Amino acid sequence: MKHEEELRRLDEELARLRAEVAGMRDQVGDLGATDANERAQMINMADEQENLIGELEARRAALLRSADAE
Repeated sequence: MKHEEELRRLDEELARLRAEVAGMRDQVGDLGATDANERAQMINMADEQENLIGELEARRAALLRSADAE
C-alpha cells in the first residue's frame, strides 16, 4: 500500500475513533446517577479507544517520516 493511501486510511480511522470517544465521554456525563459499574465500563472503553488513537497517531507519524526520507 502506498504511503498516501495508508495515511488517508489512518486519518479516516483516527477521525472515526475520536468521534466515538467523544460520544462515549458525553454519554458518561449524561448518565447521571446510574450503575457505577456501567459508568466505569464506559470510561474504560473510552480509555482503550484513546490508547488505540495514540498507537495510530504514532503509526501515522512514522509513515510521514518514512515518506519524507524517500
